[in-house]
Amino acid sequence: MNKDVNHLPQKASPVLVKQANLFADLPAKLIEDFQQEFQLNEWHKGEYINSNILTQRFFVMIEGQLEIKQINAETGREATLDMLYAGDCFDLMVLFDDQPHNVIISPLTTVKLLSVKLATMRHWLWTYPEFNQQFMPYLAKKMREKEQQASNLILHDVPTRLSRIILEHINKIKFYTGAKEEEHQHHLVNGLNDETLARMTGSVRQVINKQLQLWKQEDTLDKKRNQLIIKDLEALEKEAKYTEVLPNAPLTTNSSFKS
Repeated sequence: MNKDVNHLPQKASPVLVKQANLFADLPAKLIEDFQQEFQLNEWHKGEYINSNILTQRFFVMIEGQLEIKQINAETGREATLDMLYAGDCFDLMVLFDDQPHNVIISPLTTVKLLSVKLATMRHWLWTYPEFNQQFMPYLAKKMREKEQQASNLILHDVPTRLSRIILEHINKIKFYTGAKEEEHQHHLVNGLNDETLARMTGSVRQVINKQLQLWKQEDTLDKKRNQLIIKDLEALEKEAKYTEVLPNAPLTTNSSFKS
């Protein structure tokens, strides 16, 4: 059902703006100035979000989980372009080239976002060196993620791609900055079912399910009613065949997430 994506917009407070990693280290005066331009939006799981909004406003997530995907209209096959969490921004391409981006915006949980006019965001980037210094490392990080995503599809098989996605998901959870008691709800419970993992992996649900069942037989993980519990993280890391150290802190065992 179509809904207005800007329903009940509110002005964002400086406290909310500071929650976004992209703005957290900026001088207090600059945050106060930026805050005047932000709206606070809330989208809900399953809600239709018209991608035309991306040509008007730039979004920063402060809570929840959201999937950006595309679909082949002839075959119905879908592919995940990005999985976004608290602290992530979108749409970077529209920000820089000012061209429409034909994507499906799919909230996987209730999502809270800060939004600002694209023209204002561009003005901030060109005008404030302090903000530019915060933004460029994030941009480089997203470029590296896209490079790795492309190389994984070309160079690695499904088990390697799937294990990397699971490990990357566990690592991204560590950037969660919300209430501790809500961490499981926002990042572990929602979104990563077999179909979503298939879209992220560039495969199909049947192949993903078969691989998860194999890992269950090998006691690498347990799969119960759409829940994955990682029991042998070392085995999963070995399956991922990483030649470099993961960018985040070492993972702990007994991590779990819903799929």
